[in-house]
Amino acid sequence: MSSRPWDVRLRRVTWQPVPKGVSVRTRVRILIALGIPAVVWYFGWLLNVPARAGTPYLYGILIVAELFNLMQALGFWWTCANEIVRPRRPPTQRVAVDVFIPVYKEPPEIVDLTVAAATGLRGAEVRVWILDDGNDDAMRDLAQRYGVGYIRRAEHSGAKAGNINHALTKTDAPFIAVFDSDHVADPEFLEATLGYMDDPNIAFVQTPQYYANIEHNRIAAASMSQQALFFGAICRGKDGLGAVFCCGTCVLFRRTAFESVGGFPTNSLTEDFELSIHLHEKGWSSAYVSEVLARGIGPEDTAAYVSQQQRWARGCLSGVPRAFRAKLPLKLKMQYLLSGLYFLSGWTVLIYMSFPVIRLLGGGQPIGHIDAPTFLVHFVPYYAIALTTAALAGAGSYTFAAFALSSANFWIHILSTIYTVLRRSGSFVVTPKQGAQARQPRAVMPALAAVGILVLACIYGLARNTNAATINNVSFAAVHISILMAGCWAALEKPPAPAPEALEAAEVAA
Repeated sequence: MSSRPWDVRLRRVTWQPVPKGVSVRTRVRILIALGIPAVVWYFGWLLNVPARAGTPYLYGILIVAELFNLMQALGFWWTCANEIVRPRRPPTQRVAVDVFIPVYKEPPEIVDLTVAAATGLRGAEVRVWILDDGNDDAMRDLAQRYGVGYIRRAEHSGAKAGNINHALTKTDAPFIAVFDSDHVADPEFLEATLGYMDDPNIAFVQTPQYYANIEHNRIAAASMSQQALFFGAICRGKDGLGAVFCCGTCVLFRRTAFESVGGFPTNSLTEDFELSIHLHEKGWSSAYVSEVLARGIGPEDTAAYVSQQQRWARGCLSGVPRAFRAKLPLKLKMQYLLSGLYFLSGWTVLIYMSFPVIRLLGGGQPIGHIDAPTFLVHFVPYYAIALTTAALAGAGSYTFAAFALSSANFWIHILSTIYTVLRRSGSFVVTPKQGAQARQPRAVMPALAAVGILVLACIYGLARNTNAATINNVSFAAVHISILMAGCWAALEKPPAPAPEALEAAEVAA
């Protein structure tokens, strides 16, 4: 691997999942003590219907949005307050492990290092397999060069899930490690995780998904910031509640657990999410080792990010009915529902943006008979505690850029909800491993349309009247415009020239 110094996946890991000093569990419990009074202060004021209600239907929509956000906030507090931090657990005996690397038309130069790293795994009898779903002879040659197994199937149904299920019938090791085609495993991956399989009830051990290409790429950095909050405090909290779910890569499975549920579900875009429900429903347990033990490549442009988020949103939302029906302990069911329902958050962004537009165009407003200071004195403490909790739980890893990118792509959740309700099927799309070398305004067109509507509403409102109510709503609109433009900017600016290591990579590949 030392012959590939240009590959970003060989760089030093810059994110530490477990913060030093006071544990996240303690931090969040302190903030809960401060946050509950703030929640009571705000919602006690907001739900005083006779005094607070403005235009009835707008007030009702606001209450629904605020209660949804409160549910997510309480769920986040509850999850993080139950954090556990598992140490490495080395294997106590030498066993066989099949290492699956599913590929579908990925660049061979990306898969090459993944395979090389997999052959260097220590702590077990390792059998590496390239699962080629793209009938690519270059992958067959790659397997031959490294002396690893190669599996190609005749019928390409079920995407990644079907590919792995097929490989299960061709292999026989008692444990299976899965790495996406771009994820380079550290040699000690099995030495850190395989010991947990001494517990016969453990179905899988999940580890973080880390993006190594964050140093010079705005989208990858913001995406990793979002990932860091999930694969940090949230996953450790889910583990404390026995509810961590499989994330499809950087994971170690027990074969008998796979076989007990018939392998991956093939009717979902997030087969790992639904597989976890099946396994927990069968009584299997899961574990999470909060240490970066593999390094991958995050989306490098907005279009790739949108494609990834659409797949996750549609898959998790379609899994919500399955979670409702699942015969699970209440805390596990609630954890799955919290994760799935998160992908409705874009609706609240749309709702909040709509209120100043409606008011500036001469319509009503959700809260009546108040001024901005009165609203802020009740709302700000609650909002500040919520933001502080995210900041402290993530140990500073969750950035404004991550928040802005998520906000600017609010429309993904809306479109995914509509497709899910209409039962429109989706296809599994592999996230591109290289960013586009051109601006991508089409990828952020819904957000730009929202910005245009907000700007026009502000101009119209100010032309009609410059009273305090207008200024307040223009100010709220300006906040939304600023956040949306921050989230869109990476798609609108001219992409930087490829880094020297990327040019060297292209030359080597050629």
